[in-house]
Amino acid sequence: MVRIGISGVCGRMGQRIFSLAQKDEDFHVVFGLEKRSHPDIGKSREGVVITDDLAIIEECDCLIEFTNPQATVEHLSYLIKFQKPAVIGTTGLTLKEQERVKEASKEIPIVFSPNMSVGVNLLFELVRKTAQVLKDYQVNIEEAHHIHKKDAPSGTAKKLAQIINEEGFDIKIEDIKAIREDQIIGDHKIVFESSLDKIELFHSAKTRDIFAKGALLAGKWVVDKSPGLYSMREVLGIK
Repeated sequence: MVRIGISGVCGRMGQRIFSLAQKDEDFHVVFGLEKRSHPDIGKSREGVVITDDLAIIEECDCLIEFTNPQATVEHLSYLIKFQKPAVIGTTGLTLKEQERVKEASKEIPIVFSPNMSVGVNLLFELVRKTAQVLKDYQVNIEEAHHIHKKDAPSGTAKKLAQIINEEGFDIKIEDIKAIREDQIIGDHKIVFESSLDKIELFHSAKTRDIFAKGALLAGKWVVDKSPGLYSMREVLGIK
């Protein structure tokens, strides 16, 4: 059984991770972390304490992190101190903050991905293969999320652009179309187009549970790994 701590336990993603983990006999949730000003600090949920005391990280086998960039970076020093693996799904990190994650991964194993969904990570690979073949096509990326999402374009859309650019394209972040409306969980569309045809790759999330399930899968996978920076590609065994 993997003892996990959930950072951001009262947020949208944290609540779904908590709920699914409680139903999975492979996991035992030992604590939930929240920011110091959160009104639920000191309360418990199904017997699990909600705390802002970062020293409690020592009690878990793995920390699953879905918070904000500042909190994520702050938690890295405690993860290193207690030699605990982490699954980081926080988005919106700056290049400097991403570098901090990379440096921490030299001492502890970290799964770091802008999107924990199995389906989206398969999309990454499909996009990579398509970009390798359709070198002379025009490429456009469009993403849509709920109105509460703070970063735009999404981390997933930026990752898609990175993958395509690694194959010789030049997609600029400002050219990614980002839509914020209603309660859209997450849609991503990539269009490869020439004068002769058009190919569209599209993924639509129906529920946040796809991200929660992926994060738990990563948590189970990372606990016995050596220090290093891993992605969902390694977790899923994608060659």
